[in-house]
Amino acid sequence: MKRLLTVFTLILFCGCGQPEPRKPVQIKSGSFFKASIERSKKLLAEEEALFKSYIKKDTIHEYFMSDTGFWYRYEAKNETSDYELKTNDEILLAYTITNFNGDIIYSKNDIGIVQHAIDKSQLFPGLRNAVKLLKEGEKATFLFPSSQAYGYKGDNNKIGPQTPIIASLELLEILKKRDNLN
Repeated sequence: MKRLLTVFTLILFCGCGQPEPRKPVQIKSGSFFKASIERSKKLLAEEEALFKSYIKKDTIHEYFMSDTGFWYRYEAKNETSDYELKTNDEILLAYTITNFNGDIIYSKNDIGIVQHAIDKSQLFPGLRNAVKLLKEGEKATFLFPSSQAYGYKGDNNKIGPQTPIIASLELLEILKKRDNLN
């Protein structure tokens, strides 16, 4: 019995080795991500050239570039208000979306008056940032690159994938939250 136990113990120790790491099934080169980055850079450069051409043709208005990468011009300014929008303030706004050929994609009548809580995600990314630049009663036109409009997917209706857009926006009213009145 002692001999059997010794043989069993030797087999057990000889059979156990160091665990071997598994070999990767596929080696990723990162070429997909590199190609995607290059496509995005090329698209952004094309859109920036489109914006510059559009702005150059419009000799009447002065355009500004936002910190988040879109261009805009004021149609009507409110020089008397000094209230800046705060998170959770609610606003009423109306806007029209056109393409760079001047064709209306969505009119104010199609969209209607929109109630929006600041810093909430019910609007497309560029518009969420654009409303923060306006005061009550102001109107402005915004040139959004596709990345800040409806992105690589479009809106699944009238706006196609990777389409830069123009939005004419009017901030109708600010519905201030009580805790933001200070």
